[in-house]
Order: sequence, then C-alpha cells, then structure tokens
Amino acid sequence: MIGAIAGDIIGSVYELANLKSMDFELFCPDCTFTDDTVLTVALADSILSGETYEKKLRDYYHLYPDAGYGNFFHGWALTPTMGPYNSFGNGSAMRVSPVGFAYHTLDEVLAESRRSAAVTHNHPEGIKGAQAVAAAIFLARTGKTQAQIKEYVEATFGYDLSKSLDEIRPGYYFDETCQGSVPQAIIAFLESTGFEDAIRKAVSIGGDSDTIACITGGIAQAYYKGVPREIEERVYRILDQRLLDVVVRFRSVYHC
Repeated sequence: MIGAIAGDIIGSVYELANLKSMDFELFCPDCTFTDDTVLTVALADSILSGETYEKKLRDYYHLYPDAGYGNFFHGWALTPTMGPYNSFGNGSAMRVSPVGFAYHTLDEVLAESRRSAAVTHNHPEGIKGAQAVAAAIFLARTGKTQAQIKEYVEATFGYDLSKSLDEIRPGYYFDETCQGSVPQAIIAFLESTGFEDAIRKAVSIGGDSDTIACITGGIAQAYYKGVPREIEERVYRILDQRLLDVVVRFRSVYHC
C-alpha cells in the first residue's frame, strides 16, 4: 500500500490546483499525508489486528482529526451509533488498497472491499468504486496485463475506460465521486510505463489529485512490483512513527 500513500503525498499539494501537466516537482516542501493515507493505514491495521473496519476507521479519525476528511465522514466518525450514510464518494476507493494486497483470491478481495466500503459508503457506486480498485490491485499483483485488467474492470463494473488521458484532461475538474474519479485513476495506470509515470499521469488529470494519485499508486505498486526506492524513502520520512509502524508490519506480513 506504500504506492497508494506515495500518490496521496505527492498529490496533496495539487488538490484543487487543477494541474494539467506531468512536469511538476514530485515532492514539494509542503507535501504531506492526508485522510487518504490515514484511512488506508486504518484498513491495514484492521486487517492485521482483526478488529473491525468500523472501529479502526473511527480510531484513526480521532488520532488524526485534522487530516482533511469530508463533512459526512466527520459526522460519522464523531457519532458512535451512526451507521453508513449512503455515500458514493471516492473515500471508499482511496482507502481500499490494503484489501487488494492482503487476500488470496479474487472472491475474497471483492467481498472484503465491499465490507470495507459499506461501513460508510454503502451506496452501490461507493461499493463498486472500492471493489474495482481492490480487484485491479489483485489482478496486477497476480500477473495480469494492463489489457486484461482493463477488460475485467469494464466487464465487471461497467466503467468506460476507453478514453485516453489526452481526451479526459482538458475538460476534467474536481469530482470526488467514485464514478467521476475511479475510472480516470485506473486509466492513468493503464497508460503508464512505470510507477513514477503512473503518478505523474494521475496528477496531470487535475481535480482531486491526491485521491486520484492514491488510487493509481496502489494499482501501480502492485503491477510494477514495488515503488522506486527514492520515492519510498521520501514517503517514510514524511509519515509519522505510528503510521510507519503499521505500513512496515503490513509489508512484512503480506510481502508487498
């Protein structure tokens, strides 16, 4: 999941900037982790510990209350009795990468990504976004080609992945829904030739750059069998010790 975290950190300074170029500083002085990273680590911690997704998401919210969550998630995290709020925002997709790395079959990945989404994002589009990203990660890490991943995601989830980034980029603006950002993030991966290239392509779309790059980064890590060492080292320096400890444990247990 370090690839997803790298995407979040790199994209953090470009959210809402609507950058339309691949030529940018990869790690700006102001780059930091956001709610995308915090909740990704929360799911990883849940998988490692066996505690529920719901509990860990709330726990990490209280540990990092200013990480940049959406208003509905704020309300959910602060209300222990509150159930899912029918969201189709891309929060379900941004945090799901640990599921794609942790389970041994595609059926398990689909079931667990549904569960991880449904504690908050129980709208069909919210669940679909999480499942599409987790499935793409699983397929990538188990040796499927970019063409095979594209075919599966289109056939299973109904996303249109036929447009090129050059077609998407000019008219694309901030969209925090799954249906308005997950296909674009997957296309950035499908057009990529390496991990850094994937992240640069994701940020170059504009819009919700940290989340799009987070989604792309998780898939790209799985496909390219890791993250370049210099990027990984920068990420490790930006994370605090609590988050880093979970990332290192997850990597050790699940060999990602």
